[in-house]
Amino acid sequence: MKPTNGVTLTIEDLRNEIVGINQNVPLLDGSERPYVFLDNAASTPAFRSVMKSIEEFMPWYSSVHRGTGFKAVVATNVYDEAHRIAGAFVGADPTWNVVIFGKNTTECVNKLAYRFQFKPDDVVITTSLEHHSNDLPWRKYCNVIHVGISSDGGIDLQELQDALRAHKGAVKLVAVSGASNVTGICSPVHDIAQWAHEAGAKIFVDVAQLVPHRAIDILPNNDPRHLDFVAYSAHKMYAPFGIGVLVGPADFFEKGEPDIVGGGTVSYVGLEEVEWGAAPQKEEAGSPNVVGAVALAEAITVLQAVGMDTIAQHEQALLAYAIPKMKSIAGVRIYGPTENFSNKVGVIPFTVESADHALVATVLSMEGGIGVRNGNFCAQPYMRKLLGVTPEEEKAKRADRCDNPKLPGMVRASFGCYNNEEDVDRLIETLGRIVKKEYRGVYTIDPITGMYVAKGYTMNAAQHFRFFNPLGTPSAREEVA
Repeated sequence: MKPTNGVTLTIEDLRNEIVGINQNVPLLDGSERPYVFLDNAASTPAFRSVMKSIEEFMPWYSSVHRGTGFKAVVATNVYDEAHRIAGAFVGADPTWNVVIFGKNTTECVNKLAYRFQFKPDDVVITTSLEHHSNDLPWRKYCNVIHVGISSDGGIDLQELQDALRAHKGAVKLVAVSGASNVTGICSPVHDIAQWAHEAGAKIFVDVAQLVPHRAIDILPNNDPRHLDFVAYSAHKMYAPFGIGVLVGPADFFEKGEPDIVGGGTVSYVGLEEVEWGAAPQKEEAGSPNVVGAVALAEAITVLQAVGMDTIAQHEQALLAYAIPKMKSIAGVRIYGPTENFSNKVGVIPFTVESADHALVATVLSMEGGIGVRNGNFCAQPYMRKLLGVTPEEEKAKRADRCDNPKLPGMVRASFGCYNNEEDVDRLIETLGRIVKKEYRGVYTIDPITGMYVAKGYTMNAAQHFRFFNPLGTPSAREEVA
């Protein structure tokens, strides 16, 4: 889908759209290099047009749905239109579905888990590869069954079908991810949806890791492969301004009370009686994040101007460029698919035989100016499966700090739509030096933070960004002037 204004962009345009794309960062040797950001699976930088849209909107900012002033009317229209754009992005039909804004995907999943009003014997089937946010909320309210993983790291689909048959009648929901935040493996969510519906259950898909990389269509409500509920976050799609999206059937949210109550959620309040309003306002208590909604809508417009198929092809080409180079480095092991990338988004999890994951990530940053993620990526059960951690090893390590770099973990390089082969080359060059132990620094573990630090080096972030300047106090720049 192209935006209605007919504007088209290229992949090269997207790189120029990134705020901070040429930002220099200091290295251990005292030099500076442009930062290479390869932690997009955690959170993406902002598009310049997103920043511009916020700047253009701010003179019109006002509280929404409660005012009759001109700015309030403008802001309300903008906020409502952002709901429409966010729903259309995943193929939602506004006749049947409602779009609800929250802070992020995690909050949206928690809202959905509460609103299901599970009974104690109800069952939710999820998988061992889920992000904690698509696992822990369900555990609060019902019985959760975890389906295992296959040899390639994806969902064991046969075990999933067996679980649906075994628990038919009790299973109310199947909760899966659209793409793994660890391995990038995409799940066949529409097939799973059909199996869930045949068992009398609904399906929720956490698409936070999928929407920045692939086109998504939840399909019409009468389609047996329809996705009942989906959720995603703007901060993973170049609009990091604190908003998440939950899409689901409107009639589902008509029943019962919202998880958070207060201003904006009601149509009538008496001293002994309350009548709840209609969704989405019923589910968006208090003053909403209008600015975040503006940012999300603009980010979607930019992505559509390039085309999600174009973005998917670009990221698959990056995987095809990067993975063979990484595999050629002795001692580097990649997890998940390493040859066929048609069913994988731009995520590469790996370990280095000669160095633990935290040291690798630290050297990449300190000596390569490269930002990656290391650890367990909020998916500890999945990580232990991939790493082959035995139950005995798991029990022995539980007494240790959860952020201790000596615990099993991986390094994750994750691409955005703007990354290019030069970014990959920087990663490969620095990774090669790490494997050969040709890095400059002497690194030790900080006993307080559990992170690696370079001896003799102090990082002072305040030198690069002024965190806070009290009103009336001149900034350092003003004092110099």
